[in-house]
Amino acid sequence: MLDFAIFAVTFVIILVGAVLYLYPSSRRASGIPGLNPTDEKDGNLQDIVNRGSLHEFLVSLHLRFGSVASFWFGGRPVVSLGSVLQLQQHINPNHSTDSFETMLKSLLGYQSGTGGGATESVIRKKVYESAISNTVEKNFPLVLKLVEELVGKWTSAPEAQHTPLCAHLLGLAMKTVTQLALGETFRDDSEVLSFRKNHDAIWSEIGKGYLDGSLEKSSSRKAHYEKALSEMQSVLLSVAKERRAQRKQTVFVDALLQSSLTERQIMEDCMVFTLAGSVITANLCIWALHFLSTSQDVQDKLCQELEQVLGSDPISLDKIPELRYCQQVLNETVRTAKLTPVAARLQEVEGKVDQHVIPKETLVIYALGVVLQDSDTWSTPYRFDPDRFEEESARKSFCLLGFSGNQTCPELRFAYTVATVLLSTLVRQLKLHPLKGQVMEVRSELVSTPKEETWITVSRRKQK
Repeated sequence: MLDFAIFAVTFVIILVGAVLYLYPSSRRASGIPGLNPTDEKDGNLQDIVNRGSLHEFLVSLHLRFGSVASFWFGGRPVVSLGSVLQLQQHINPNHSTDSFETMLKSLLGYQSGTGGGATESVIRKKVYESAISNTVEKNFPLVLKLVEELVGKWTSAPEAQHTPLCAHLLGLAMKTVTQLALGETFRDDSEVLSFRKNHDAIWSEIGKGYLDGSLEKSSSRKAHYEKALSEMQSVLLSVAKERRAQRKQTVFVDALLQSSLTERQIMEDCMVFTLAGSVITANLCIWALHFLSTSQDVQDKLCQELEQVLGSDPISLDKIPELRYCQQVLNETVRTAKLTPVAARLQEVEGKVDQHVIPKETLVIYALGVVLQDSDTWSTPYRFDPDRFEEESARKSFCLLGFSGNQTCPELRFAYTVATVLLSTLVRQLKLHPLKGQVMEVRSELVSTPKEETWITVSRRKQK
């Protein structure tokens, strides 16, 4: 099974640059069909920019050259895999690091692992994942409370009122992640708003400034980004210091403090979780509610399962595995929205896909957005249809892509938990309706997000 976690388009661009700098011996072309460089210095970078995103570029690349294709970044080749069959063949024994963690830390100027090699990297990864898992178990009632507060607001609002999904669900995600990661200080909305301001400034530049080099060309933007990063790091260091003195063991940072990580490493892992956890959780919830609003049949089927499993009781952590259809809804949300359209690995040993040899130290891109809507793998790929995951073949393909099973990145597992609590609470009380005339456009960058605010209306579900 492919071992990778999910990360974003611009991370891939930075990874390419890092690989090309660190591995000058990997110059030789692979002989895989693909584009010639349009510029001697930049390779096909301008082609990517012209397409609007790396995902859209990869769609056109694979449409033209097939499921195994190459392009150039600078003077070096990059290989992209665009089908389940080719991903199954790709063998890469890089299991010591997490692609998502590695790239986000690289962008932030952090070091992956503990600085002592592959074994230490594995240990740090396990500490990080265990800290998230334990935090969810200890704080599940808090997740439920925050969700119930939001659903309560929607229930008390007039039925004709338009509800902004992006604003409300990013707020929910930010409150949930900061309180579970950093503790009760972030029960204060002013603390969350301050944190969100810096979070947004950092994330937006990761999403755009590195791709076209515009961040380096704008001294004011760079200063704003660096100020936000510095302020956020200071907050995280301060929180860790306070929690250490309090000797508490309830939230994510507390678990890290019990490990052998340094103060700096604890701050870095808190930064990764709060940045990525908030965005992935928010967008999974946004897309899930949007798709549900367009299908009353799916809503009713989900409500029926929730009532059969939970009755009128609130959801509990031990009941989540019983909600199979809810899991299918979230799986289909990830697939249809192409929630994370690109992932990648560095080829650490020479590999082979079909008849093509992939040289050592080549960057191999997994064109997940292409694969998730490949008609050879998914019937009616552009249709939102959770029932497709009743088939073993669909579940196997989804797992192979790293979206379920043991290889799922911890941030996505966390997002699934929050989204399940949201759906189980909301769908039993309210019906969701799309706003007439609204056209959804997707921005497939770091994580696939709506280009503009997404609106729905709600109505109260009749009690039986």
